[in-house]
Amino acid sequence: MSDSWVNSAERAGSDLHLDLSGPGSRRSVLMGALRDAIRSGRLAPGTRLPPYRSLAADLGLARNTVAAAYAELIAEGWLTARQGSGTRVAQRAEPRKPTRAPKEARSVPAPVHNLRQGQPDAASFPRTAWLAAARRAINAAPNEAFGPGDPQGRPELRRALADYLSRVRGVRARPDQIVICSGFAHALRLLFPGVLRGPLAVESYGLAFHRELLHQASIRTVPLELDEHGPRVDELPSRKGVRAVLLTPAHQFPTGGPLHPARRAAVVDWARARDGLVLEDDYDGEFRYDREPVGAVQGLDPDRVLYIGSVSKSLSPAVRLGWMVLPEHLVDDVLAVKGEREAWASVLDQLTLADFVDSGHYDRHVRRMRQRYRRRRDQLVARLLERAPQVTATGVAAGLHAVLRLPPGSERSAVAAAARRGLALDGLAGFRHPDATMPAMDGLVVGYATPPEHAYASALDVLVDALAELTGLR
Repeated sequence: MSDSWVNSAERAGSDLHLDLSGPGSRRSVLMGALRDAIRSGRLAPGTRLPPYRSLAADLGLARNTVAAAYAELIAEGWLTARQGSGTRVAQRAEPRKPTRAPKEARSVPAPVHNLRQGQPDAASFPRTAWLAAARRAINAAPNEAFGPGDPQGRPELRRALADYLSRVRGVRARPDQIVICSGFAHALRLLFPGVLRGPLAVESYGLAFHRELLHQASIRTVPLELDEHGPRVDELPSRKGVRAVLLTPAHQFPTGGPLHPARRAAVVDWARARDGLVLEDDYDGEFRYDREPVGAVQGLDPDRVLYIGSVSKSLSPAVRLGWMVLPEHLVDDVLAVKGEREAWASVLDQLTLADFVDSGHYDRHVRRMRQRYRRRRDQLVARLLERAPQVTATGVAAGLHAVLRLPPGSERSAVAAAARRGLALDGLAGFRHPDATMPAMDGLVVGYATPPEHAYASALDVLVDALAELTGLR
């Protein structure tokens, strides 16, 4: 049916347009059109509708069709009918008063290219292998796996992780020391303030999101200065009240570089002397290019180092799975905070990841991505040498991002120049602790893992064009 008009001012109060072009029976289409007219206010409360015989004639419908539509709308409360008064729009069907439309914010064009840090190449997720692992895991899972479950995590995954982390990262752990979580942020929420309290020492450059989570938990963060050897852990004894420190020792985030061996030993000695704790964030420990992998600090003292990892960088942030390798005396405390029914990671995803690791697919995926990201790192360095030789890339021996060091005072201009060209990336300033005393560093944090393969070269072109625009870099 096409759109139709009811032309009967004396009966309906005005010309009324009814859209009768939708799918379905004639009765349902008519009812929908009348509801829409009432909702929009074109049929105001109290408006008298034409008799069903007249409306049927106007619309070319059968009388029984219109009579049935009227009867059902009356039953639903859209219409009322009284002897001698006819059929009218019900008072309670009055439409909401329109609210003033908010002023449109100045539109910011969506970025065309993305070189933000912290994201692996989403297009490289191993869909076929993951699906095969899920099928195997679900078919092999015992019936109890589909019940309430264990807040500590599936034993299959904890066993797989204990073996993998020992083999690849030098972590000393038994399955009963591992608690499965949904990632690093979830681990922080479980630890603070329910298990750990008091001020926490952190690196002077790090994720503002993590600092905000700690602030919301009423945890004061105390920054440690950075130099070419990593965070200055020798400052810890002078930080009054601090008995825990959060570090990224394998690859300092975001400036790059491992924690110097002497400082690794020193921070463990400090924790032993102060009855303290080291929180080790091993966010991208699998990705090393120009040097041998640096083992986890946790291997030096499992009683003083709490190791945290996830698959967010190695596999995908969409797989919300992480783990804490805890000192034995903290396991029960963390599980008490986690609770019997809340804050669990998906059991099906846990079973799938366990199979993915045990079958060797995880190792193969990491090796493949390590080669791909190394090629991208090499492309970035080569493009800078060719078109912006004044810019130095640091932290490139490992990880998924590089820091491009810029002349003092030029960072904001560089970020703006990139944004004008449709390129999203981060400046170093956003990672600096607000209480840091070390001099601020100007630079760009370039996530070379983020774009899909086909878009990477063009993203690099835009990046070097933005750098060339800066004064003194032409």
